[in-house]
Amino acid sequence: MSYRLAYSDAAQAGRSALSTADRKVFDAKIAAIARDPYGCGSSEVRGSRDRRDAPIGRIAIVRYEVSPSVVTVTIVRVSGF
Repeated sequence: MSYRLAYSDAAQAGRSALSTADRKVFDAKIAAIARDPYGCGSSEVRGSRDRRDAPIGRIAIVRYEVSPSVVTVTIVRVSGF
């Protein structure tokens, strides 16, 4: 099963700011997160199982929220290194 992806405006702007090559890597990692949102090297944020941070190689760290009841992963922030 794969979760649906949604991006906040800020996260979409962060993704758009990446180079074409970095965006390909980013999109592949986000697709992996959509398949396994609690894995992929992610960690809980402030003790919340459904609010997570995950590294995207050496490109960025993403913060996202998992909504199991609606099968959606919402990317809320993309922070570059």
